[in-house]
Amino acid sequence: MVSLSGNEISLGMAILLAVMVVWEAVWKGIAMWNSARNKHTAWFVLILILNTVGILPIIYMAIHVWGKKKKR
Repeated sequence: MVSLSGNEISLGMAILLAVMVVWEAVWKGIAMWNSARNKHTAWFVLILILNTVGILPIIYMAIHVWGKKKKR
């Protein structure tokens, strides 16, 4: 058991929490970088404020980055 400010949590839960924090940070960083580069201020602020375990950044990337059609 790992003690977290007086409360005990299992090692598995601590590892899961750490993985979720890293997952969120990576997706948030990538999406915020792209939204700033594309001057999408509203998306930047939403991604910055809301912690959605990577869901909102992935939605942004799907719509605005991966969803772009290349011009020929």
